[in-house]
Amino acid sequence: MENTNRSIFALDGITGMLIATVLLLSILAGLTVWGLSAQQAVANKPYKITDPQALKMRDVANANQKAIAK
Repeated sequence: MENTNRSIFALDGITGMLIATVLLLSILAGLTVWGLSAQQAVANKPYKITDPQALKMRDVANANQKAIAK
């Protein structure tokens, strides 16, 4: 049986490959921009340790020692 219904520009051909590539690259670009903006937001809000001498190794109470620096 001969397949006479072939199309190089069908969605399972070159066009589908290009659509998938553009979609994946746009997702990559979006996630990259989102990650960079998250890093910049955190970098603009540094914190300061209020009493460095009171810190203990592996202690949950260490989280209370940090304050946002202004």
